[in-house]
Order: sequence, then structure tokens, then C-alpha cells
Amino acid sequence: MVLRINDVAPDFAAQTTQGQISFHDWLGDSWGVLFSHPKDFTPVCTTELGALAGLQDEFAARDVKVIGLSVDPADDHARWLTDIGDVTGHVPAYPIIADTDLAVAKLYDMLPAAEGTSSRGRTAADNATVRAVFVIGPDKRIKLQLTYPMSTGRNFAELLRVIDSLQLTAGHKVATPADWQKGDDVIILPAVSNIDAERLFPNGWETVKPYLRRVSDPSA
Repeated sequence: MVLRINDVAPDFAAQTTQGQISFHDWLGDSWGVLFSHPKDFTPVCTTELGALAGLQDEFAARDVKVIGLSVDPADDHARWLTDIGDVTGHVPAYPIIADTDLAVAKLYDMLPAAEGTSSRGRTAADNATVRAVFVIGPDKRIKLQLTYPMSTGRNFAELLRVIDSLQLTAGHKVATPADWQKGDDVIILPAVSNIDAERLFPNGWETVKPYLRRVSDPSA
């Protein structure tokens, strides 16, 4: 199943470190981040889970629920949490899915259907594509998806920046330019006429090009 931006994020039931969940019910009306890992007790992923745990208040402030995924069993996840705390100083308080039958990895197109039905005996290299990030909106649609190589740790500050952009642009008829940070000027959507823009942005804007109109962040 090939997933694209604006597709409905597939629902599933799974065991996690915090018990059984039904994904859509667990998300409720919140935004969500699903980020996956090829195997427990791997070095880069250990740093990543701790880094995200250290930023959990930032995600919560944006009404974003975080959930991890690894194909190993929940008991292994629980033991891994101790190592994560030792290495990073942060123990994840978010749930981690135990995808032992590879069902969620396949559902989210991280592994092909022919990869079997058990995590037993699989190495991190076997699961290399199970290093993805999905940002999901309150409408349960995929807003962002990224896949990282095993050698490159994820940048969660960038993920927060993207979520700030997604939440801003969901509520206003604007887009964010390259390297945008919260509070910076934004761009009026080309589909918005100047007449409509006068109503939406009464303080005016700067016309850089006929197709590029820069305006102050309407949420600031």
C-alpha cells in the first residue's frame, strides 16, 4: 500500500509499552507523530528516542501525541527504556508499538508484504526502511512523511518547525518560505486574490513578485 500526503493514515490495533491501543481512537482530535525504528538496542535510535523524550513538553504544547514503533516485543522495549535513560537522561513517556508481526510496518509501506510475519531473527539491516516519520493531522490524514537512513539521526527541532508550519497553514491561507521559523513572515497563497487578501490581511503585504506576496505571520 503506497501512502502519500493527504491520504488517510491507516488505522490499526497494536500492543504498546502502555497497553493495547486502537490508533485512530488513541489520536482522538489531536495531531500525531508516528516514528519508527528498525530494532531495539540500536545506537542511533537510542539517541533519537531520548532526544524526542526531552522535547515531549514541546510536542504537548502543540497538541501533538507521539508514538514510537519497533518490530521487537514490548518486553524488549521496556528494557530498552532503561538504556535510553542512561544514555540521554530522558526516559520516553510516550508509548512504543511492539510490531512483532510486522503488520504496521507493512501497512505504512515501510516493508513489502513478502517480508514474512515475524520479527524473530531479523536484523536492523533487514528492517532498514523501518525508519520513518509520519505527521498526522486531526483529520487523520498524513501531512508529512520522511524516511531516514540508519546512519543519520533525526532532527526533532526540524520536526517541530514543520508542525508549526502545518498548524499555521491549516488555519490561514498562507504558506511558509524556505527556512521559515515561527513568527517569521509568510507567503499569501497564490489562489487568494488581492481583493480577498485585503479582507484577510488588512494591515497589508509586500508584493515581491506578482505571484509572491509576503505578509506578517497572521498568528503572531
